[in-house]
Amino acid sequence: MAEDETGEVPKLPPDARLESLDERLERLQQAEAKRTGRAQPDPTMRVVQLVMGHLIGGPLGGALIGWGLDTLFKTFPLFLLLLLFIGFGIGVWNVFRLSNRPTK
Repeated sequence: MAEDETGEVPKLPPDARLESLDERLERLQQAEAKRTGRAQPDPTMRVVQLVMGHLIGGPLGGALIGWGLDTLFKTFPLFLLLLLFIGFGIGVWNVFRLSNRPTK
């Protein structure tokens, strides 16, 4: 664009076609937002996901750490089984704590 002596870009006169296009685009975006509006997540499903995460993640994490320690110390089933059961116990304990938490 051409610049004048002050170094500023000259302002163009308003164009009715561009304003009309902006208005139509805004209306269409609002309609699309309403059409594809996200539903609120179900709080029950959130609790189910937390419970499953604790019951799967605890034993799995314990087993992986136990397997790593068994590989490091060359004691195959010892740490694997020990940390697997500890992970399961921690998972059950977390589910117990989650079930005793007051609901909102």
